[in-house]
Amino acid sequence: MLFTPATMLVTTLVRAHAEGKLEQRLAQLAKPKLLIMDEFGYLPFEPAAAHLLFQLVSRRYESGSILITSNRAVGDWGTVLGDHVVATAILDRLLHHSHVLTIRGDSYRLREKRRSGLIKATPPSASADASQ
Repeated sequence: MLFTPATMLVTTLVRAHAEGKLEQRLAQLAKPKLLIMDEFGYLPFEPAAAHLLFQLVSRRYESGSILITSNRAVGDWGTVLGDHVVATAILDRLLHHSHVLTIRGDSYRLREKRRSGLIKATPPSASADASQ
């Protein structure tokens, strides 16, 4: 298993490409049975980086599991990756044989802060008004 923030993973791929070591790095990243990419979409990627991520996803497709955490809907991935075609190709491979879990509500961190009284709870009507 390998756990890494998505931005760090992409930075590693970009660096390996620049150094002429992309094939070696892709081979290393294909080995773990499970690759966990955390915080996908927190920061946008350059289109060239998105192409490198596509190569990784393609390499792992049907041979190794990928778990991605994100606060972005898959419909936003074209914007996050800077290329809607690459986003579609990545999603095609990720969503085939996948299970998508959508978790709604406060993060565990915010929930703990509210329990401890450091943050006031948002009334249900205020959060409903904010989403409209």
